[in-house]
Amino acid sequence: MEFRLLGAVAVATESGELPLGPAKRRSLLAALLLRPNTAVPLDQLIDALWPEGPPARARTVAQGHVSRLRALLAQGGADEWGVQLVTRGDAYVLEMPESLLDAHRFEELVRLARDQRTPDDAAALLREALALWRGPALVGVATGGALRVAADGLEEARISAVEQLARTYGEFGDHARAAALLHAEAVAHPMRETLAAALMRALYRAGRQSDAIDQYHRTRTLLADELGVDPGPALREAYAEILAGDETAEPGDAPVDRPVAAADGPDLLPRPPRGFVGRERELAAIGAAARREQAVVVITGPAGVGKTAAALRWAHAARDRYDGVLFADLRGFSEESGQETADVLREFLIALGVPARELPDTQSALAAAYRRRSEQHRYLVVLDNARTAAQVRPLLPAGPGSAALVTSRLRLDGLAVSELARTVDVGVLDSAASTALLAAATGGEDRLSAEPEAAARLTALCAGLPLALRVVAARAGARSPWPLTSLADELADEHRRLALLDLDDTGVSAALRLTLRTLPADARLLFHRLGRLPGPDLDRYAAAALTATSPADAATALDRLTAAHLLTEPSPGRYAMHDLVRLYARGLAADDDAADDGDGDGGGDGGATDTGDEALVRLLDHYVRTALRAAAVAEPDDRPCCVLPPDARPDLGGPPLPDRAGALRWYAAQRENLSAAAGAALAAGLDDRAWRLVVLQWPSIVGYVRDDWVPLLEQGLGAAVRLGDPDAEARLRALFGWVLTEEGRLAQALEHLELAPALAARAGDPSSEATALVNLAIALDRDGAPSTASLAHVARAAALARDADDVLTELLALEHRARQLLALADHDAVLACTDRGLALPGASAEGLAPLRQILLRVSRGAALLALGDTDEARACLREAHDDALRRGFEQGVREAKAQLTAADSRTATER
Repeated sequence: MEFRLLGAVAVATESGELPLGPAKRRSLLAALLLRPNTAVPLDQLIDALWPEGPPARARTVAQGHVSRLRALLAQGGADEWGVQLVTRGDAYVLEMPESLLDAHRFEELVRLARDQRTPDDAAALLREALALWRGPALVGVATGGALRVAADGLEEARISAVEQLARTYGEFGDHARAAALLHAEAVAHPMRETLAAALMRALYRAGRQSDAIDQYHRTRTLLADELGVDPGPALREAYAEILAGDETAEPGDAPVDRPVAAADGPDLLPRPPRGFVGRERELAAIGAAARREQAVVVITGPAGVGKTAAALRWAHAARDRYDGVLFADLRGFSEESGQETADVLREFLIALGVPARELPDTQSALAAAYRRRSEQHRYLVVLDNARTAAQVRPLLPAGPGSAALVTSRLRLDGLAVSELARTVDVGVLDSAASTALLAAATGGEDRLSAEPEAAARLTALCAGLPLALRVVAARAGARSPWPLTSLADELADEHRRLALLDLDDTGVSAALRLTLRTLPADARLLFHRLGRLPGPDLDRYAAAALTATSPADAATALDRLTAAHLLTEPSPGRYAMHDLVRLYARGLAADDDAADDGDGDGGGDGGATDTGDEALVRLLDHYVRTALRAAAVAEPDDRPCCVLPPDARPDLGGPPLPDRAGALRWYAAQRENLSAAAGAALAAGLDDRAWRLVVLQWPSIVGYVRDDWVPLLEQGLGAAVRLGDPDAEARLRALFGWVLTEEGRLAQALEHLELAPALAARAGDPSSEATALVNLAIALDRDGAPSTASLAHVARAAALARDADDVLTELLALEHRARQLLALADHDAVLACTDRGLALPGASAEGLAPLRQILLRVSRGAALLALGDTDEARACLREAHDDALRRGFEQGVREAKAQLTAADSRTATER
């Protein structure tokens, strides 16, 4: 067994990597592995899993991941390796030999390398250490907080080991090998001066003096462009050494030469942005893109995110590299009409020295004159607030070495096609940068440090949007005697937040309104409808349901909203909204509803032709219909647990669900949306949709039973009771009771399970009654040997399912009956029970049926073992184990392995 942090977080065993599952579980494992054999408090694990702040039920979810991880480790044979995940009060300890951890072995090998007497031995150990790395550290975990810090620390240790190996190569004269090693790292970390200095020395000693000097100048230029700093001592000293030993160097060369300022030329740049913070990544990306010949850089992002500030910041830092700087605000997203291209060309030509009386009349002649004037010079042109690529093209400078920065709320993909433009996305600020901007805009940190909790709330409510932070700072400045807490309390009210984030004609709502106004009607309609979206994200099929269009048309509208940065696409085909954008969309939806209630014209800017309530019903029915399909694909042997509502809206198309794995992936991706949809159905009084949206998640609930389903099940049961529908109530109580049983809450479970069978019988559904009876028996048997009542429940369940020709439910009953009979040591009856279950026809290759037959084989093997037929028992158990392993059925693997171990012990005892 090997635990891996140096690359993707993984646990390797002899039979392959353990299926760790979602990022949260990998994050939990990583947090434990970073402190092996040490108690890690649950609160610290929660911080690692949710660096942006935990949800309300974080402790329950984290404990569920611990339980699942413990089961996975047991499956991988952790006990054989001395590995245990144990609970210590409110903390967890991963007890393990640290030699099983790749990060520990890496540290040991690097330490041993330092103690070697010969460079050859040291190099061998260092190569072995670096070979443990399979990519960046901690891949697949949460991307912030303590785990990000740990990943950075591991990466720092790796680079130090690379530098140590390069020095070792140098000790036995292999400078070319050292240079090759360092060059790869210097490319990946271009602003790490110690790497650049080491590479320069290795290149020089390998006889590549010009390459060494070129490396210095490239690094020096990069530091100046991206960070506005001079080279540090390490880089200057390496340069001085090379110049001192390089016969081609001129006597007057100095290690810290600065680029010569360009001759005086036009400078139309506005003043630098005030209170600018952060954006190191974006500025570095702009600098890298602008170094190309005739570079065009499109700086794009949502309204109010700080695109113009980033462009101006970079332009002011880089202005000395150019013969002049031109700037124009194209006003593509303002209340006023946009700038005419011809007017901008006239302004540029006058700045370039053309007398006004000599300016051509037509736009094409102006563009030609601009090309001639710019083709012999290196100009930087900043075009702010562009709306179309056509607006931009005539204004691009023609000279080699020139560059254009274009800011826009749209992606302007046409420039990527025609001008090979590079795109730099400007996103929202993180919490640290948000706090820094708020401090700068309010005049210092004293006020924020006096009320740290209120300051943190303000930055969180602004969701990292610089425009919102500046408006909040202005309001805080206008209320200087008032505590920040009062402003935070006001801003926390979602109904007032956007109003508080507007000042005069500036603010979040105004910026979003202007962006939306530029879009075609289909995109505006979808945006209005997104105000009714109950969940955190959607795909094109949900968008089609909201707008009553085809998925293809909905995809086009989604792409338009994404290009305008009103939506993001955090994963392929899934779209989400920034918190403040979501509030704005909800406000539009409310306005539409008010218009519908008034005069029936809910169109507004969205051009809607039906009500928001109707759009919500379509969305709910889309989720119900797709969940029915997903359940049928995931569990093909099971009968549908419900049908569509009688008044279900027409099917507008749904996602492909090709197999069981695809169906289960859909459930996992849609869990929050389905839960939110059930809540929205309840709020709208649509109980007939609400209970279906809950019970249809049963394949996911069965697979992740301890994953905090109780609140959702309570909602579904409440809807079923209000409807007075015995079928719905029976199904919800049976499922709810089973979940409570698995959570160990037996008294509560029995409250539901004792009612469910009679409700199902009243509804006339024998399969539902059989399931309810089995679940009741499971609860009754949980604390002891089977009772007469529980045996009778299971026997009746098997008979009901058999009469209804329901294979899957009969297998469920037989599986539990076999366990009951084993507990009673009635081994011949176990064989008869499993004979029936294993002979049932019609079980599909996927779904629950083959898994239940695996568990029947395990029970059969245990009975055979008890009867003394060890060889047949072992064959039966081995078949069950191998089938479970092939299907990834962990419970089956675990139970079969336990019985095989018992068989081995019995054989050893008999010998």
